[in-house]
Amino acid sequence: MSSNHRGVLFTSESVTEGHPDKIADQISDSILDATLAQDPTSRVACETLLTTGMVIVAGEITTKAIVDYADVARETIREIGYDRAKYGFDCDTCAVLSAIHAQSPDIAMGVDPGGAGDQGLMFGFACTETPELMPLPIQLAHQLALRLTETRKSGQLPYLRPDGKSQVTVEYRDGRPFRVDAVVISSQHAPEVENEQLRSEIREHVIQHTVSGDLLDDNTKYHINPTGRFVTGGPQGDSGLTGRKIIVDTYGGYAPHGGGAFSAGLAEKCEVQLAYAIGVAEPVSVYVDTRGSGRVSEAALSDLVRKYFPLTPKEIISELDLRRPIYKATASYGHFGRSGDGFTWERTDKAEALRAAAGV
Repeated sequence: MSSNHRGVLFTSESVTEGHPDKIADQISDSILDATLAQDPTSRVACETLLTTGMVIVAGEITTKAIVDYADVARETIREIGYDRAKYGFDCDTCAVLSAIHAQSPDIAMGVDPGGAGDQGLMFGFACTETPELMPLPIQLAHQLALRLTETRKSGQLPYLRPDGKSQVTVEYRDGRPFRVDAVVISSQHAPEVENEQLRSEIREHVIQHTVSGDLLDDNTKYHINPTGRFVTGGPQGDSGLTGRKIIVDTYGGYAPHGGGAFSAGLAEKCEVQLAYAIGVAEPVSVYVDTRGSGRVSEAALSDLVRKYFPLTPKEIISELDLRRPIYKATASYGHFGRSGDGFTWERTDKAEALRAAAGV
């Protein structure tokens, strides 16, 4: 964060579903969904790379499902909106190369009994800045990116193309959001649209439609397609790779990425870290940090997490009903802060029990 005489500024970004990295994420997650739809016990580690005219799908998949990975990739690209050559990428004519093979039996020896598939650190974060329990900068950035896509697909702004980005800078005072200091929107567009029209209509139909008026003021800065031209986009303008937007997917840099989030009224901000060893079911550590906002000690909160939350991979899969084809929807506009989409990790149903156990 950087400070000035007014307060503290923090910035987060998001991207639309037509950004090349997000196309890659959606293809990988669409393949995951396709296998889970036929075989809920599928194990999928699928990576996607895109560049001009080409998609490469690689990784390890163990499944009984019969899936045409190329067809899944093409249909995903079609739904995003890259369905004609003049957009710089065409779902029907691009090459799709597959390099998928079965997962390692050595790893399966540890996973089959219920152990973790790899060592790793998983972070979850929640705060009271928004009803979705997400930091305000990333939540606004996601909403702006989603609104860009809505105006494109509905035909309200027909000159927009699938690739786009958003960025929001929020001014904090006394640790709380006070106002929006700056909004950046960059959207791929048809070559014939004039900058003046594009900037005016994006400000009206995207920014003002999305960001609450009480957060905007006369000093809010707007940067809409600041380079002046964004015709070449998507995989034609930049390569795309699975997993390259993990900060966008999680908390916008406000907290370490990974895992899920929960809130029980025991703190205004709460970060949880779980650490696992490959082949071992129980986490090797549970760490809680409330950043000074906790109503009970962090050691007590750590104990409550262990007591009230299932923490082995097998238990988490069962508790959250994760063997379902739900993952394509997570590949755009963030994995968290989306309670309205029915994602089970957004539930706060343990909050009352946690408050009672903590005596709060």
